[in-house]
Amino acid sequence: MRFPPQDGRGRRGRGPGGRRQAEPPTTTADELAAWFTGSLPDGWFTGPVTVTFDRDEILVTGNLAAPNVGDNPSIGIAEQARIDAFRDDTRDQRMAIAQRAQHTFHRVVSWAATCGDTEVHFTVANVPVMTRLRMENRATLDTLIDAGVARSRSEALAWCVQMVADNEAEWLGELRSAMSAVDEARAKGPAASRNS
Repeated sequence: MRFPPQDGRGRRGRGPGGRRQAEPPTTTADELAAWFTGSLPDGWFTGPVTVTFDRDEILVTGNLAAPNVGDNPSIGIAEQARIDAFRDDTRDQRMAIAQRAQHTFHRVVSWAATCGDTEVHFTVANVPVMTRLRMENRATLDTLIDAGVARSRSEALAWCVQMVADNEAEWLGELRSAMSAVDEARAKGPAASRNS
């Protein structure tokens, strides 16, 4: 794991009292998946967890064994019940693991579980994002509010972000792949060899 510099560079946002908050440690999905695999009890999930993350949050998703209900058409109810039972039964352990991860990675830990065709996210973070918009962009948000699509500018902006994610998923995937390649190249560069 690579941790942020201690000399004041690589900082973001303002914390309590107007102080700048430090960037979280640089990490990778592979490092996070390995950390959680080592931290989670072996019997929780049917296979390795999936870990996604950004600057603010780590989302850990595990697959639960599907219940055997035969030909019962209400399989979704059984899957939901299995996820609910897992959530209740593992709450204390998940909280302890999340606390250790938050101390290590400086990000909020959220959880999700899948069971058959059912997926439930729980303890997920809603992170406020501040932005400055010009009048024409504010007018777009206000149009969404006036049309009843959103109740507030915040909700309208979240709706716009979701629209981009839904309609430009392929392009966003290409961007993420390109950025990953840049990160890998940067990690192999001269600065990496000096630090090792």
